[in-house]
Amino acid sequence: MSTKFSAGNHFTKFSRLVKSVLDRLVAAIALLVVSPLLLLLAIAIYIRMGSPIVFTQPRPGKDGRIFTFYKFRTMTDQRDVTGNLLPDEQRLTTLGQFLRQTSLDEFPQLWNVLKGDMSFVGPRPLLVAYLDRYTPEQARRHEVKPGITGWAQVNGRNTVNWEERFKLDVWYVDHATLWLDFKILLLTVWKVLKREGISQQGHATMEEFKGYYLDEFSSH
Repeated sequence: MSTKFSAGNHFTKFSRLVKSVLDRLVAAIALLVVSPLLLLLAIAIYIRMGSPIVFTQPRPGKDGRIFTFYKFRTMTDQRDVTGNLLPDEQRLTTLGQFLRQTSLDEFPQLWNVLKGDMSFVGPRPLLVAYLDRYTPEQARRHEVKPGITGWAQVNGRNTVNWEERFKLDVWYVDHATLWLDFKILLLTVWKVLKREGISQQGHATMEEFKGYYLDEFSSH
């Protein structure tokens, strides 16, 4: 199924400009301020897991355009006897778990924001493989730039099911304002401090999204 995306979103043209300028300005300042911490984290990751220090992966952004997504590495490359990678939860290190619980693993995405690939607030960028699995309504999450945090992240994060998560993403697309973004950022700080919604039970983050039709078939 080919996925189509609409060109607009709820923000006015002026609001989009303000958000874009603020995103890049704050990202540039934040990168300068936290650069000593980034260096310390990079050294710790290298000592514990070796290279690469930063995990990179293609992800779909606004209108489905693909960009390179950055995160600090949190898992090893451990494999089973046949050479296949072990499940995520078995490869997640103690350091990696700490980075995820504190959301420090997300810091390299400041570079994504500075480049204009992402915003501070928006639906989280998921896997490229999911693009053809969305319903037309779910695909509307790509009408805005993806974010480091978002409405779904402050309303359950990885503990809500995929259907509910996509409903939250689309709700954000339809109601996005600068004030809502500010509210989401404040709620994100609170959620990080409480370390809520980091993973689903039995998974390092969330189970794979197989698509509406596959999920319906597998449940019968």
